[in-house]
Amino acid sequence: MERKYRWIEVNPNVCHGKPVFRGTRVLVADVLEMLASGMSIDEVLEEYPQLTKEMILEAIALAAELLRRERRVIPISA
Repeated sequence: MERKYRWIEVNPNVCHGKPVFRGTRVLVADVLEMLASGMSIDEVLEEYPQLTKEMILEAIALAAELLRRERRVIPISA
């Protein structure tokens, strides 16, 4: 089921069409990488005060949706 995103947009004229948080030039991928590196949501919010917790949770939901749609096998080392 595809979900509509309130805080994430893709605009070919902003950041080369990569997903950003609406009204910013903050790349969704950058925030996801920060979380993956071990930063907490609160730490990310300190770095990007223009974001909200709701926006970050939406980015995580988008990543989960994209992975569910992925048809290729993604090798993950143990």
